[in-house]
Amino acid sequence: VNKASHTYASWNWKAGGTAVANNNGSLPDGDVMVSANPTAGFSIVSYAGSGTTATVGHGLGVAPELIIIKNRTSTAEWPIYEESIGNAKRLELNSTAAEQATNNWDSTSTTASVFTVYGGETRVNISSNDYIAYCFHSIEGYSKVGVYEGNANADGPFVYTGFQPAFVIIKGVDQAGSSWFLMDNKRDEYNVVDKELFADSNSAEGSGSRFVDFNSNGFKLRANDALNYASTMLYYAVSESPFKTSNAR
Repeated sequence: VNKASHTYASWNWKAGGTAVANNNGSLPDGDVMVSANPTAGFSIVSYAGSGTTATVGHGLGVAPELIIIKNRTSTAEWPIYEESIGNAKRLELNSTAAEQATNNWDSTSTTASVFTVYGGETRVNISSNDYIAYCFHSIEGYSKVGVYEGNANADGPFVYTGFQPAFVIIKGVDQAGSSWFLMDNKRDEYNVVDKELFADSNSAEGSGSRFVDFNSNGFKLRANDALNYASTMLYYAVSESPFKTSNAR
């Protein structure tokens, strides 16, 4: 994180300060601690695994569209729940694999108060293991979780977000070998945005092989590449500034 002559990127989300106990779910009192920022659509949830299927409070007041979970005690993947993919499938943040059938969510969608984790599954809920979950939902003019259909064409789709993106992460849902691409407007200050890092890889930054424009109300795919497969692509975008309007770019 701090090696001489190396350049770093950092993306940061502000939750709600000191975590407090959340007893909305079925886990015992004190086993779930939540720091929630409903205004920003983001919460951090620490919970103790029970080994039996359980519901976990998330503190957002609306159903999360995206949840990233990590087992803090044992070696395990980073399973991801995403609303449009459904409650019987998962993606993995550390993997280029396509969506996989899973019982991680016990075939149960998130609600305004809880998400569900299947008992005895190391990734999400095994006894005597501790977990961390990052929960997101879209906020108009600030952030957007969604999917788009790529067209495998140099004139790719325009994805409407309703704001000027500052950060976008994209992953092919049903395309094996698709990385989690991370792009932002600090490493690329002007269009075309082509500097990329990967959540699933320790590779150094690449550039010049993927092309995206960050526009005043969304982003535009500019190449037939791994961001624009002829398949379903998941994205999460955060705005340049948290307003319902933003300056053109």
